[in-house]
Amino acid sequence: STAADILKEGELEKRSDNLLQFWKRKTCVLTADSLNIYPDTQKRSKAKELKLQSIKKVDCVERTGKFVYFTIVTTDNKEIDFRCSGEENCWNAVITMALIDYQNRKAIQDFKTRQDNESASPGQQERRMARAP
Repeated sequence: STAADILKEGELEKRSDNLLQFWKRKTCVLTADSLNIYPDTQKRSKAKELKLQSIKKVDCVERTGKFVYFTIVTTDNKEIDFRCSGEENCWNAVITMALIDYQNRKAIQDFKTRQDNESASPGQQERRMARAP
């Protein structure tokens, strides 16, 4: 499956970063590589892209009334708060699965790269270095 495959699309509310911290409705599109957050429902404006590689974890999931609240923690320890209506296939679960999937793919990739590097003889290694941008 390619990164362009949409895993989930729909509405998600994001807590604003300012002092008032009120909830703003966003249209979100989750792919195998990133969570794209559009400020409007028509997706006319440019999306803010949150790459899965910059997400450390999905944290403190809590169900209150009709909402599920969760926090995305980024690799530079920024916390972004979201909430969604607690439907069956809730955003936090789908994002968590996508994140695990991404980390597995990356681990396999890293492992293959390491194996390639180890199996390359010194001569090949130098040639490869010369070819590198």
